[in-house]
Amino acid sequence: MASPTSATSSGSISISLQNSGSEENRQHVTDERKRKRIVSNRESARRSRMRKQKHLDDLNAQVNQLRAENNHILSNINLVTQLCLNIECENSVLRAQMSELNHRVQALNDIIKYIDSNRITAAGPEMEDYYDEDGMMMMMMMMNGGDFLKPWSLNHVNEPVMANLPDVLMY
Repeated sequence: MASPTSATSSGSISISLQNSGSEENRQHVTDERKRKRIVSNRESARRSRMRKQKHLDDLNAQVNQLRAENNHILSNINLVTQLCLNIECENSVLRAQMSELNHRVQALNDIIKYIDSNRITAAGPEMEDYYDEDGMMMMMMMMNGGDFLKPWSLNHVNEPVMANLPDVLMY
């Protein structure tokens, strides 16, 4: 009987040795899997950080590009605004000059109407030779050395029309 017990004892030792070897094997396999998982996780985290950094760099480049575009658009807006203001100012000056010239033309038309209305009563039949085909008095050319029909030679007509800034901005 001793031999069956000794066989059982030695069998259980060999089974326990096999179990402990298999446990060590499992532990080794588990440790190896754990190590591989840690390495894989580290590599995945590194790739994730690289993707995140690339995305951040792309966003920074896009921000710089958009800022440059905004500055370009803003400078164009400022240029167009300045041109518009210059044109509005020039337009106002031209309107003031046009108004002054209209007043001068109206004054000259009033003079012509006055002369025409007094022509028949003042001239009489002996002055009919002094009128041209339009009814204008030829004698007016002789007045003041003929300057009446040459307004560019008159001193007060050649004065420039000046507009003040407040007057310009009223239009």
